Amino acid sequence: MGEPTVAPRGSWRSPISAGMLATSAVWLSEVWVEDGVTYWLETRPTEGGRLVVVCGGPSTAPADVTPEGFNARTKVHEYGGGSYFVHQGTVFFSNFDDQRLYRQDVGALPIPITPEPPAPGSIRYADGRVVPDGRVAIAVRERHEDGGVFNELVAFLTDGSAEPRIVAGGRDFYSFPRISPDGRLLAWTCWDHPQMPWDGTELWVADLTEGGRVEGARLVAGSPSESIFQPGWSPDGILHFVSDRTGWWNLYRERDGETLALRPMEAEFGTPQWVFGLSLHAFLADGRIACIYWRNGESRLAMLDGATGEMLDLDLPYSSCRAETIAADGSRIAFVAGSATIPPQVVTLDFATRSVDVLRESERVVVDEGYLSVPQAIEFPTEGGLTAHALFYLPANRDFAAPQGEKPPLIVMSHGGPTSAVTAEFDLHKQFFTSRGFAVVDVNYGGSAGYGREYRDRLKGTWGVVDVMDCINAAKFLAARGEVDGERLAIRGGSAGGYTTLCALAFHDDFAAGASHFGLANIEDFATGGTHKFESRYLESLVGRYPEKADVYRARSPVHFADMISCPVILFQGLEDDVVPPAQAEIMVEALGAKGLPYAYLAFEGEQHGFRKAENIERTYGAELFFYAWVFGFELPDVVEPVEIHNLPSR
Repeated sequence: MGEPTVAPRGSWRSPISAGMLATSAVWLSEVWVEDGVTYWLETRPTEGGRLVVVCGGPSTAPADVTPEGFNARTKVHEYGGGSYFVHQGTVFFSNFDDQRLYRQDVGALPIPITPEPPAPGSIRYADGRVVPDGRVAIAVRERHEDGGVFNELVAFLTDGSAEPRIVAGGRDFYSFPRISPDGRLLAWTCWDHPQMPWDGTELWVADLTEGGRVEGARLVAGSPSESIFQPGWSPDGILHFVSDRTGWWNLYRERDGETLALRPMEAEFGTPQWVFGLSLHAFLADGRIACIYWRNGESRLAMLDGATGEMLDLDLPYSSCRAETIAADGSRIAFVAGSATIPPQVVTLDFATRSVDVLRESERVVVDEGYLSVPQAIEFPTEGGLTAHALFYLPANRDFAAPQGEKPPLIVMSHGGPTSAVTAEFDLHKQFFTSRGFAVVDVNYGGSAGYGREYRDRLKGTWGVVDVMDCINAAKFLAARGEVDGERLAIRGGSAGGYTTLCALAFHDDFAAGASHFGLANIEDFATGGTHKFESRYLESLVGRYPEKADVYRARSPVHFADMISCPVILFQGLEDDVVPPAQAEIMVEALGAKGLPYAYLAFEGEQHGFRKAENIERTYGAELFFYAWVFGFELPDVVEPVEIHNLPSR
């Protein structure tokens, strides 16, 4: 290796291309283990974002279970998750095109086992489980009928010979139907508007009859102010669940009406239920519990003895474990994990043989560590004398160095949710920028998960304020430390993060550029029925009741204040997005155009909330880089398809 080439930051040539982001990776999730076989889901951008059930083992190469022409993806709550389940080698999955449940026996083609809906995709299923004898399954169902949306738990015969029958209904939402090992009990969670599941849920248990009916339901735990997560049964039939009653999502068990905390600690053994299929703990045959927990924003994999409360962190090279990804069978666990330099992997660990096997890696390419930035967790002062959290990535490219004295431009990333969180997981999307000379700060602003309920509740009534100020203060903190160029700050985010981005641009003048990916521009629309059922009343906690707080909604909607934006903006939007409809981007584009501010707008046919098609992912990142090059005035080393920037000033 020779001396690094000196070149302005942003203009560094990187092996991490936009095409690599689009085609090199698959998203790994929803691990299932049964009879020595591990199953998982792969989201494949090169196949139009199709979700495929895959199976494999330590001595068996991964093989697709879902045949071509099928897409194992559900639209319950629009975000989906929990789209497949397995019983004795038979895979049941929700097919995206028609949203019917299909049964796929070993060596056979899938066959539908639920009726064809009255309208395409109007009846949806998620989060299913099968009783031990295999004849009946129970799942969450969502019906879009007669102008309304109805959620319930249904039981159905697994051979499809009868229509599903409601076993629990009347509440706004249901999740986690879990059947005891002997098939005699059913546990589930439910909640009602305006609560979100991380605000307050209830845990119920009922007797489950042989025909799949429930009797004698009783409330075990939960309330509008207590969030219950992932109920389940130990091998000996004892109910376990996660509750945040102490301010932290901890593990509990319930026996004979008595509830006991297994390992009280200031750590999170739960996570916000944005999707179904989440799993942060699983039982081994001997009753020990393999678990994932968050502490100080970092995730760890541990083994918990429920009888003694003793817990041991596992000595593995992973610092980031995904929340929908741990399962167990006998003495073996399977999970998805990685680190800042290890791409997410499907991993199995057998406690009997002490063997660790990697079944699948998410990335199909290998990137030299000389091009990878390892984040550092930072805490920084923010409003009200409080502290907020973020992950900071310095530029990293072994082939280049910056001119003397040049500090890196900073991209502030604002995550979606907003009740979500970022971790130090290997992510080429961030490395795409850091390997070109940018610094990146990924902000876990107040309201983010992983730091306890008090931190999570900081956003109540303050969305568009606390998140924005935390992003701004993260940038100011790094600029004050001399780590970044305070005159070259950009902010980007998707969905709720896009809203934070637009608020930062409309109500403050700290940034030189902004990128909104399917972000909200007018939150008043969401309060008046402009989004799907799951989030339709989410803003009551984030902003306030509507119309009583109509003035607050208007005051925090960036679209009304586009004339206050003073920097260029680029917007990206999927035209089939039911979560943040295209109208949200279009009204912002109209406002920017009317002001005469430089902007770019890219809309994609066939994309929903979050882009899944390889060609659109590639175009998005190439366009954003092109936009930053124009704003910050550096030359791109590679040819990038130009972006039409409207209202260009003369230079």
